Formats: sequence, C-alpha cells, structure tokens
Amino acid sequence: QTRSLLGVFEEDAAAISNYINQLFQAMHRIYDAQNELSAATHLTSKLLKEYEKQRFPLGGDDEVMTSTLQQFAKVIDELSSCHAVLSTQLADAMMFPITQFKERDLKEILTLKEVFQIASNDHDAAITRYSRLSKRRENEKIKAEVTEDVYTSRKKQHQTMMHYFCALNTLQYKKKISLLEPLLGYMQAQISFFKMGSENLTEQLEEFLTNIGTSVQNVRREMDCEVENMQQTIEDLEVASDPLYLPDPDPTKFPAHRNLTRKAGYLNARNKTGLVSSSWERQFYFTQGGNLMSQARGDVAGGLVMDIDNCSVMAVDCEDRRYCFQITSFDGKKSSILQAESRKDYEEWICTINNISKQIYLSENPEEIAARVNQSALEAVTPSPSFQQRHESMRPAVQSRPPAARTSSTGSLGSDSAALSALSLDSLVAPDTPIQFDIISPVSEDLPGQAKSSGQSGRRTNPFGESGGSKPETEDSILHQLFIVRFLGSMEVKSDESPDVVYETMRQILAARAIHNVFRMTESHLLVTCDCLKLIDPQTQVTRLRFPLPNVVLYATHQENKRLFGFVLKTSGGRVESRQTSICYIFESNNEGEKICDSVGLAKQIAFHAELDRKASEKQKEIDRVKEKQQKELNKQKQIEKDLEEQSRLIAASSRSNQSSAEGQFVVLSSSQSEDSDLGEDGKKKRESE
Repeated sequence: QTRSLLGVFEEDAAAISNYINQLFQAMHRIYDAQNELSAATHLTSKLLKEYEKQRFPLGGDDEVMTSTLQQFAKVIDELSSCHAVLSTQLADAMMFPITQFKERDLKEILTLKEVFQIASNDHDAAITRYSRLSKRRENEKIKAEVTEDVYTSRKKQHQTMMHYFCALNTLQYKKKISLLEPLLGYMQAQISFFKMGSENLTEQLEEFLTNIGTSVQNVRREMDCEVENMQQTIEDLEVASDPLYLPDPDPTKFPAHRNLTRKAGYLNARNKTGLVSSSWERQFYFTQGGNLMSQARGDVAGGLVMDIDNCSVMAVDCEDRRYCFQITSFDGKKSSILQAESRKDYEEWICTINNISKQIYLSENPEEIAARVNQSALEAVTPSPSFQQRHESMRPAVQSRPPAARTSSTGSLGSDSAALSALSLDSLVAPDTPIQFDIISPVSEDLPGQAKSSGQSGRRTNPFGESGGSKPETEDSILHQLFIVRFLGSMEVKSDESPDVVYETMRQILAARAIHNVFRMTESHLLVTCDCLKLIDPQTQVTRLRFPLPNVVLYATHQENKRLFGFVLKTSGGRVESRQTSICYIFESNNEGEKICDSVGLAKQIAFHAELDRKASEKQKEIDRVKEKQQKELNKQKQIEKDLEEQSRLIAASSRSNQSSAEGQFVVLSSSQSEDSDLGEDGKKKRESE
C-alpha cells in the first residue's frame, strides 16, 4: 500500500513539475518582452532627441517638426522610466517566487527520490545476503556483519523514506503558493504601472496629442491630393511617351540632334577577354567637358574612360552587332568600341563626340556654334555618289617630281593652325569640289594612272612579292611594305605645295562624313613599293587602285592624330581638260600614319636613286658600245696588217728560192726557147707561166 501510494504522489509531483516549467517559460517571456519594451522605448526616445542633429538631403530645417518630436521624446522617456520600474517589479514579485519553487523545491523532490531509491536498493541487497546465511556452519563474525548491514540499511531506508514522504506532502502546499504568488506580483506590478501612467497623462498632454492628430489628418489630405496629381501626370506621360518605349524609334518622327555638345545614356562596351573572345558590358556613359565618363550601376561617381579632345570617331562593324562605333584618342594609343541602342542614339553619340573633339564646348553658346559649323560644312561640302566620273579622265603625268618632304601638322583638325589662318580655303581646295567616299572597283572602271590592258584587268596581286603563274610587275622592287588602311575619302585640291592642303582635306572629309551620316569605311591593304602604291582587296587580293609613285607629289600625317594620313596625286585631266589636276586621298590606319609616310618617302628615295643608277648604267653601256666598236676596228686593222706582212714574207722567200736556181734555169730556158718557137704563141705563154 505504501509503495502504491508513493507512486501516486510521485506521478503528481511529475505533473506539477511539467506544468510549473511551462508556466515559468510563459512568465519569463512576459518578463523578457517587458525588458525589450523598456529598452525599445528608451531607444525611441533617444532617437527622437537626435532628430535635430540629422541632415536629410531633401529635408530643410523644420523647427516645428523638431520641437514636436522633442515633446514626444520627453513623454516617451517618462513612459520608458515607467516600463523600467515595471520590469523591476516583475522580476521581484513574479519571476522570483516561481523561480525559487522551480529551482529549489522541485529539485529537492528529485534529489530525495534518487536517495530513497538508492537506500531501498541497499536494503534489498542486505536482506538478500542475510537470507543466504548457512544453518550448519554458523560463523558468528559473518552473521554479525550481515546483521549490522541489515540494521544500517533498514535504518537509512526508513529515515530517507520519512524525509521523502514529508517533502511530497509539503509539495501540495508549495504548489498553491508557487502559483498564486507570481500572479499576485504580476497584477500588483501592472496596477502600479497603470497608476504611474495615469499620473503622467495630464490634460496638457491630451491637448497636445489632439493637436498632433489634427496635423496628421491635414498632412494625409495633402498627400492624397498630391498622389492624385501625380497619378494624372503619370497617365499623361504614359500617353506621350508611348513611342519612346520602342528600342529603335522611327528616325523620321524622332530625328537625331546633331548640334549637341553633351550626351548621356546607356551603351554596351566591348571588352576583350582573349585573343579572339570578347564580352559586352552595359554601363551608363556621359560626357563631361572634353572627357568621356562611365558609371557602373551602384557606383556613386563616374570614372574617366578617355580624353575625347581631338579624338576620332567612326562607325565600325563588330561581331555582327548593330549601331557600333569606335572612339580613338588623339594619340591613337587608346580606343573603345561602343554600341548604342537605337539609330538615333548612334548618330547623336557620333555627332556629339565629333563636336566635342573640335573643342566647341569651350565657347559660350556651344550648340549655336555647332549648328553654325555644321551648316557651313554642309554648304561647303557636297558628297559625290560615284567615283566613276572622277577617274574616267585620270591619267598619270609623264614627268616625275623630286621626292616630297613629309611634314607633320602642328594643330588638330578641330582647331585652326597658323598656316591655315594665312591662307583662304579657296587657295587650297577647289570650290564646289565633290567628295568621294567609296573606292572604285577595277572591274567596272579603269585604274587611275594607267591604261587598262587585256591581261591586267582584275588580276590578283600578291602583296608579298611572291611570283605565281605570271610575273608580277613589282617583282623586281626591293621595297615591299604592307599596311592595313581604311579609305575615308578623296577630293580635288588646287595646291600641292603645302601639307596644309592635306590637313584641310582631312577636316572637310571628316566633317562631310559626320554631316551626311557616312560612317562606314572600306578596309584595304596598302602596298608600298618603289614603283607605285596599291590598294588591294584583303579578301580577293585584287588591286582596287594603283597610284604611280612619281605622281605622288605630297604626303603628310597629322601630328596629333597619328592614325590619319593622306597624299596628293598629280594626274592629267580633270574637270577642265588639257591641264593637270591634283587629287588628295585621305586614309585612316591602325596608328601607322607616320610609318606609312616614312615608307613612301623611302620608296621615293629608292626610286630616285634607282633612276640615277639607271641613267648612269645607260651612259656606261653607251661608252662600252663605243669602246667595243673601236676595238673591233682596231682588231680588223691589225688583222689586215698581219695578212700583208705574211704575204710580204712569202714573196721574199720565193725570191730567194728563184735566185739560187737561176743558173740551172738558164740552161733549161735556152733549150726551151728553141722549143718555144715550134710551140707557137700559146705554148710560149704556158712556158712563161711555168
């Protein structure tokens, strides 16, 4: 019965412990929440006090708002003090009693239960040993020890059991106390908190709160009105901006603005990741003075891409993408390929960079000056749609000219040099001169500077001088240099004495390209030899144009933009027949303008010395021919004298032989004379002959 009743008490103690643990957790959450509320309230009051120290980018110094928040901070600080007092009361009156019951009384029950179980096990073991004592061979010493062990274990079990049972009985009273004391403390703390709150909420505070509520309602009405206006504005903008949502709007409805000196927008930038691979990155680009800037998403400021003063800009074909253009710095060391989203942006970016490169942005009214410059260029430059009429009458001049000296420019294309300021444009470029932007094909038109023969039309030219099935005409040339160039344009010029002609032609051709949206260029291989300059198709190796080297009278590269170079070709015929004309050809290279001009100068020097050597060789050959003729005549005379001398020697020998045999012959002759009288006349002659 005792063991059964003990089981009921132990089951009840376990239920009490489980319930008290759950209640403790709930009350602890209340205590933690109150502490958090107290800390949060204090932090709120602190932040409200620091509002006057904040510097908001869009907010002005609102004194009314600052004073209002200071008043709120004062009230909330008092509430924070009340919450702090409540937290202290909850810790003392609610958490302390239930914590004591949980940590002291319930743990005591568990400890006594363990001790009672150990004492009960020891008693059972002692009884078992005592029961095993033998009845035959009794050992008084062992019996005494076992008896003592039973006595001790039974006493210990009884004492432990009494303390354990007492604790179980007391637990029923402590359970009621531990439940009521925390709840009582919680309610008393809340009542005290509400009393402090009622003391703080005075009539003055209620009036203040009423005024604030009215102000909030007024602000809300203003916000609703502003939101309604913004919604109407959004609807109007959506209707007006509907065509702009297209990535490539119609250029007839939205024409490009060509007089801009500032431009901003998103572009795709090409970044090389390997020898043949590349990646495209979308970034925001904008111009700032004479600099091109870019700013990645998330950056607080833009970074410099390149200096676009005196730069060059052109349309390029890149990886089968549309609207690509390339910007190259004035020294040619840095270039960037960008892609616009639409044709309008594409043309505006090219025109804007072209205007900036002329340093128009430094003036007071840059857009007006840009419009005036573009209009002047449009009136002064008229592009020609075909190259055929220009080259039908072009033939090279027979006379040659000493090698021209190459000169570099001292100014940019967008600035007026000192030499140009002294010369009028009419003295350099013929008025109303058409500009040619494409290259003549040898299939349809004659090559400039040479007559078309039946075996040379469209013939492939090996740029490296290697002989194929037929012997190339430049096979004997000791100079073969190949350059990659892009043809910008050509036009007739009036003078070929000064390199300013080349610079002015560069300026007009680049301006005409920008004005008339001629952005594409034909890439070719320029082969420099001692005989001529050739433009060769890089795909088919067919000669597109041939310029005889003696007719190239002037060549120059730009001093600042090393990629631009040009030369003047002297030809016979033109718009006025029976006179020589000068055509200036402008090209762009891969930063090799000076190298090309040096190569042309070297070729002309080699050709000049070769001509001198040829004339000297011809003169020497003539002298050798005269000497050879004289030597032949001398040899012939000697042979005649030798023959005469031989003949004289033979005659002298014959005379000596006849003299030695004179006496014998006298007898024979005497006898023969008698016979000759009988032989007659014929016989006499025969005898005389003998």
